[in-house]
Amino acid sequence: MEEEQLEKFVTDFLKKKGLRALPDEVNQSANTPGASQFDPDVVRQILAFSGFQDAPARYQDEYAKLRSWACTSLDLYRHELLRVLYPVFIHCFMDLVAKGHIQEARTFFSSFREDHEMMHLRDLHKLEGVLSPSHLQEMEFAHSLRQSKVNIKICQYSYELLLQFLHKSQSTTMLGIINEHINFQVSPGQPSSITDDAEAVTLTGGSQESANQINQKEIHWGLLEDSLEERLEKVSEMALDSERAEGEPKEGEADESKKKSIEVGKQGASIKKQKKDKAVSAIAKSARPEATPVPTAPRVKPELTLPVIPPEVEQSILEDLRNRVQLSSAALPSVSFYTFINTHNGLNCSYISHDGSLVAGGFSDSSLKVWDMAKIGQQSVGYLQGENGTASSEQVAGSNGGKRPYTLFQGHSGPVHSATFSPLGDFILSSSADSTIRLWSTNLNANLVCYKGHNYPVWDVQFSPVGHYFASASHDRTARIWSMDRIQPLRIMAGHLSDVDCVQWHSNCNYIATGSSDKTVRLWDVQSGECVRIFIGHRSMILSLAMSPDGRYMASGDEDGSIMMWDLSTGRCVTPLMGHTSCVWTLAFSGEGSLLASGSADCTVKLWDITASTKLPKAEENRSGSASRLRSLKTLPTKSTPVYSLRFSRRNLLFAAGVLSKTV
Repeated sequence: MEEEQLEKFVTDFLKKKGLRALPDEVNQSANTPGASQFDPDVVRQILAFSGFQDAPARYQDEYAKLRSWACTSLDLYRHELLRVLYPVFIHCFMDLVAKGHIQEARTFFSSFREDHEMMHLRDLHKLEGVLSPSHLQEMEFAHSLRQSKVNIKICQYSYELLLQFLHKSQSTTMLGIINEHINFQVSPGQPSSITDDAEAVTLTGGSQESANQINQKEIHWGLLEDSLEERLEKVSEMALDSERAEGEPKEGEADESKKKSIEVGKQGASIKKQKKDKAVSAIAKSARPEATPVPTAPRVKPELTLPVIPPEVEQSILEDLRNRVQLSSAALPSVSFYTFINTHNGLNCSYISHDGSLVAGGFSDSSLKVWDMAKIGQQSVGYLQGENGTASSEQVAGSNGGKRPYTLFQGHSGPVHSATFSPLGDFILSSSADSTIRLWSTNLNANLVCYKGHNYPVWDVQFSPVGHYFASASHDRTARIWSMDRIQPLRIMAGHLSDVDCVQWHSNCNYIATGSSDKTVRLWDVQSGECVRIFIGHRSMILSLAMSPDGRYMASGDEDGSIMMWDLSTGRCVTPLMGHTSCVWTLAFSGEGSLLASGSADCTVKLWDITASTKLPKAEENRSGSASRLRSLKTLPTKSTPVYSLRFSRRNLLFAAGVLSKTV
């Protein structure tokens, strides 16, 4: 670069910033031919910050230096320093695109993408579509990244090491990106455990302060007042008290008879008393499990007008709760698995009724099919045939007088992505790519209502625990609450930055949770429609949600196979549960909340000990690097069947469903 051009550029840059060169320096340079009026170091810094001096090459060189330095750092600090590389990488790429250096941006992207494919493959696929500066504005994902900051947890010493390296190596481009796009959460002391990496780097559309402010809102996570569980608890306590009251005078009479019969036979009376004591003790022990599984849960008032449960249905539910099997790490559930065969890759979703008597499947040909287990012949128990079945399917059809082994519901004009039974099993909801939700009657085998409101495909729909109300999740980035008697939504929950992929009701029906492709889970108040919690920590899209029976905890599963347990009251992750190697498509808590079942595309069902997971001290978890693995009680592999859905019955029998896949 010629001296005149250099001086002109620096002078223009100073004028742009409202500065000017000193007169003495100008005069001195005029009297000295060939001498520049500016110090070379100052010029170099101005050129670096202005992006004038070979900008594309600086991105490549400085990132390569930062990457090499982080990878060769001490083992104690390496995992914290490596956290910086991914956000710096994506912002270097987007900066190059924004400045019009498209070819250099593609070269940079292809040179370093392999470092991040394992953890961020889905994001990299999205960024591959950015080919011009206009794409940065048009693509929602890229635009949200440039408008937000990345929160990174790092210890004080790692933070100082990073700044020292950037200054010594004069990596001004990297320093500018880090200053603009990364928010360090510096903590004193030693570096955090490697097992905490899932929570260490978060990309969110809003600032961390706004998320923390939302998470400070008060929520009421307990059970509903006068719920069936509470009634059962009161009845059980009254029965236990009456039995104890009846047992006390009998014991007194036994003592009196013992005194009177000392001369006749002391041993005989003693044996009778022991038998009576054992009988009373057995009654008390049998009555205790009938109490509510979570007696410490607070009671809250409903915010929605709840439907009235018919007396006969209420009695049936209470009977199931009385006979519920108490599960624990020493008493695992029995599992009934329904396998779909001959679906020809057409099955999108499945759902099981509360007692396992009905199984629904949503298909790509826009049909919904429901199998009644009571009507299926003994030869096909556990196997659900597609429409083009084999010989065994024809045998079932023949035994039913030439009829299909399922009930066919047709009405959607696009693939069916979700289906859900009402708590009583008399209705079924289905959502479709045609942007509608349909209500079907299992008694009439007919479509009753078509709900229209979403503008794009509806990925998920879920009935509330009490029925009548339901929630939906859509590609239009909203979740909506509906009631069966109204064709328009009651509430619209907007706030996610990408698709809302799954939705789940809270146990007390006052909240719904939504999982999104923006890697966050949100909790919404159904009365106000406001977001009251934002859960940040997943590294990929959320595919499944489940609420604990007492409403205190929530589990979420993502595309990478990770499961996170959240405390709703604090909005924090209690513990990550690692073990699956592919997408976690379904989650289910046991009736008393002591176990969590997870179903995955890796063809396994895993059982987790929630009691131990939520009570394990943080210090103990940090000391044992494999603590999360110890919480997995059992892995139940299938031969070749990805698990689509899980459901615990009221008596704690675990139902599962999936489609046989010969390619797995």
